[in-house]
Amino acid sequence: MHSKIGMSRLYGALVCGLLAATSYAGNAAAQGRTLTAQDYAQAERYMVYNTRPLVDHDVGKVHWLDDAHFWYLDHDASGDHYKQMDASNGNVSPLLDQAKLAAALSKATGKPVKADKLEITDFRVAADGRDDIEVHGTHYLCDFKGAGHCVDKSTVVKTGKEPGVLSPDRKQEAFIRDWNLWVRDVATGKETQLTTDGVENFGYATDNAGWKHTDNAILEWSPDSKQIATFQQDQRKDGDMYLVTTKLGHPELQSWKYPLAGDKNVTMIERVIIDVPGHKVVRLKMEPDEHRSSLCDDISCGEDGGWDDVKWAPDGNTLAFVSTSRDHKHETFRIADAKTGEVRTVFHEDVPTYYESGNGAVNWRYLPGTNEAMWFSERNNWGNLYLYDLADGKLKHAITTGDGNVTEVLKVDAKTRTVWFRGVGRTQGVNPYYQQFWKVSLDGGEPVLLSPEPADHTVTMSDDGKYFVDSYSTTDKPPVTVLRDANDGHTVATVAKADISRLLATGWQPPQQIIVKARDGKTDLYGLMFKPTHFDPSKKYPVIDYIYPGPQTGSVYTYGFAPAQADHQSLAELGFIVVAIDGMGTPWRSKSFHDAWFGNMGDNTLPDQVTAIKQLGQRYPWIDLDRVGIWGHSGGGNATADAMFSYPDFFKVGWAESGNHENREYEDDWAEKWQGLLVTNKDGTTNYDNQANENIAKNLKGRLMLVHGSIDDNVPPYNTLLVIDALIKANKNFDMLLIPNVHHGYAAATPYATRRRWDYFVTYLAGDTPPTEYQLKAWPWR
Repeated sequence: MHSKIGMSRLYGALVCGLLAATSYAGNAAAQGRTLTAQDYAQAERYMVYNTRPLVDHDVGKVHWLDDAHFWYLDHDASGDHYKQMDASNGNVSPLLDQAKLAAALSKATGKPVKADKLEITDFRVAADGRDDIEVHGTHYLCDFKGAGHCVDKSTVVKTGKEPGVLSPDRKQEAFIRDWNLWVRDVATGKETQLTTDGVENFGYATDNAGWKHTDNAILEWSPDSKQIATFQQDQRKDGDMYLVTTKLGHPELQSWKYPLAGDKNVTMIERVIIDVPGHKVVRLKMEPDEHRSSLCDDISCGEDGGWDDVKWAPDGNTLAFVSTSRDHKHETFRIADAKTGEVRTVFHEDVPTYYESGNGAVNWRYLPGTNEAMWFSERNNWGNLYLYDLADGKLKHAITTGDGNVTEVLKVDAKTRTVWFRGVGRTQGVNPYYQQFWKVSLDGGEPVLLSPEPADHTVTMSDDGKYFVDSYSTTDKPPVTVLRDANDGHTVATVAKADISRLLATGWQPPQQIIVKARDGKTDLYGLMFKPTHFDPSKKYPVIDYIYPGPQTGSVYTYGFAPAQADHQSLAELGFIVVAIDGMGTPWRSKSFHDAWFGNMGDNTLPDQVTAIKQLGQRYPWIDLDRVGIWGHSGGGNATADAMFSYPDFFKVGWAESGNHENREYEDDWAEKWQGLLVTNKDGTTNYDNQANENIAKNLKGRLMLVHGSIDDNVPPYNTLLVIDALIKANKNFDMLLIPNVHHGYAAATPYATRRRWDYFVTYLAGDTPPTEYQLKAWPWR
């Protein structure tokens, strides 16, 4: 399939670590204005590392210490301030003595630590009364009596370095060692082996989704901390993925299990329950399940980790779980007896395309006290909640109905039969992407809106369900954070109101929300538009389309407030109109909207991108439809190349980063969910041909840069090499940038790649000349 000569040269460049970009013979420098380093510095002013520090009192998410207290970070011009609020009366006090902590951490680390920039990521009170404080991934035990003293927790309790999952009583943590599951005592560090038959590629609780392979243990502790639900993961028949590092001398071979779409064998799991005190393993009496999730493309993909599709009964006697078929079209709700391993199938849901159980976290719940289960379904074209009887597996009634989605259930109180959830599209006239917060009875009835402001709401609930902290904002209105009563939503106290006066003083401006019609001429599409702060309506501006086609998310990071979204405003400063448009096939809207191009991933929302930009060009005379560029990363890199091949007369310049250009060369679960299982026809064609960028690369007319990291273990670089091979065979000119020893993100090379992208659009889309080798700030890009 590959050109042996062309591919060997390219692969040689990869291994040798060359950062290369081809140049076209006879391609003269563009005639236009010459940009200076000052122009690029003006653009860099709007990068997130420069804009975020200028936003004061943007509290956002808080951390509950107990049912009546939470802590949060409050930043202003004088630095970071860690505070706590008493929810019972709204009183605010310092969380800790920051000066003492800074002095103690400086002594403990041997490095200077500033009191106004501590960067605390977790805070809790340890069993011995000391404060357990996490800074940059390291836990310190701190005593603030006297001058204050902190010690690295790992030096106090001698244990292995494997990451552990803490039990509910916080006395034990479970971890993987040599393919087996162990527990360690938190106080003493004593370690106990729980399983003995784990072997390589058939280990317990292992976290390997193909594109993700970590040392984390995937499991669920029972509420009484005496049992663990997990699995033995069978990858013995899976295919391998190979990458090599770039260095002087022999390269290092990286190899791990990575099944591809269409493979005969994929990862399977055998479910087990472990009695921790008795060191007894109970294997559930059922056939192995595919390594699948009802939520996404990994069995552990919720924000809080864990095993998403597993729920313990409060008494620990039974365990509910959901099995997902390989193609995500069949879901089975089951209950297991924790002592015997007997499994009972309760009910199924079968769908024609793919099933999803929510956004951000699974929305189903196990309610054994009333012998019920709450289930999420899009059966009426919207994400709603339903109540099932566990005795006979029959539907009792719908909990929520109508248009709009339940996106994430935050809490269910079985005693009061109350459900609290985030939702979108449920309020007429409000942006359908704005998250709002609701409560509803398990017995149905009209949901109660607890966050009435027409804005995007980020909500954090107290464990007892009495309070919630609500931070709400829009693209042009900075966050207001309040403490609210979870019963009726009334404001108990104001936590903070963000102040953007320092940001506005730089000339910063918010993006403009835009609404256009989709390919069908009827459906509203939403997006954001970024204009230069020096915008002149009498000029014509080239437009750059930032794209992420989904299907699991869209192009717009948030419709709430953000001081920067990627580098969109920075790029606009260089003389462009930048747009990000959520096309059909992306989530948060109706099921039919999300299903728009199921089985045809080559669509990539491009018909919507093209018609949307044309509408904007007709609406705004300062948009130049003869100069349209496009760029994206990962799925956006795939869509960018697709755009340049499928619409070669419309898109003139493309920058495609780390694209999954051929989903048969990508982790199995991703494409098999959105494209379906691979089917090969008698003539050799397949149902995957419509998504393969190498098949249409010969259509390229414009200027295309292909970028990839040489050890990308998410989207292997062979995805881009397949496209390069096709371009060479078609005798097409193109540009390429191979970045040695980086994964899917570009880490320390991100500033370089970003600057090169700016140069690329300035040169080939705007027709201007960039400054020579401008240096963007080296920053801990996350």
